[in-house]
Amino acid sequence: MENIVITIARQYGSGGKTVGGMVADRLGIPCYNREILRMASDESGINEKLFAQADEKIKKSALFRISKSVYEGELLPPDSDDFVSTRNLFNYQAKIIKKLAETESCVIVGRCADYILRNYPNVMSVFVHAPHDFCMEQAMLRSSMSEREMEKFIAKTDKYRGEYYHYYTGQEWSSALHYDLCLDSSKLGFDKCVDAILAYRNIRFGED
Repeated sequence: MENIVITIARQYGSGGKTVGGMVADRLGIPCYNREILRMASDESGINEKLFAQADEKIKKSALFRISKSVYEGELLPPDSDDFVSTRNLFNYQAKIIKKLAETESCVIVGRCADYILRNYPNVMSVFVHAPHDFCMEQAMLRSSMSEREMEKFIAKTDKYRGEYYHYYTGQEWSSALHYDLCLDSSKLGFDKCVDAILAYRNIRFGED
C-alpha cells in the first residue's frame, strides 16, 4: 500500500491531539504537530523562533480577523523583502506537509493540513470535537487554571484556530464539509475514536 496520511483538526480539550498520537502509535508511524516548525526552519534556513512568533503576531492582528490570505503555494526567495512574512512562513510549513504526504505515512495534527493536502488521494481528514463541558473537564485534568480562566482560554483558543484556518483557507474550520470524518470524542472516548479512524482508513484504502 502507498503511504497514507491522516490529518486531524480538533477543538481544544476534545482530545484530538491525544487521539492523533494514539492512531500513530497503533499504526507505527510518526505524528507531526509543532515538529513541522522545526522542519520548515531547516528547509528555509529561517530561525525556528520566527515561525512561532509568526503565529503570535497573527493572533494579535486585527486585520487577521477580517481578512484572508488564502494559501496558493508560492515560496518567496531569500532576497525578497517578504521572505520572513507570515504568509511565506506558512508556505514553508505547507511545503513540509506536502513533502511528508509524498514520502511517508504519518499523522499530522493541525496546521491546516487537511486543506493543504485536499487534492492528495492518499490523505484522509478528521475533525475531533466534543461538547463544551467535556472539553472543560479534559482540559482541567492537565491544567492549574481556575475554571473561569479555562473557560476563557478554550474560547480564545478555538476562536483563534477558526480565524487562522479561515485566514489561510477561506473556509470555515469547524464545518463538516471539509472533513472525511467528524468524531464526537465525548460519545466514543479516545480508544473508539482511534478505532473509527482506523476502520475508515481500512475501508477507504484497504487493509494493510
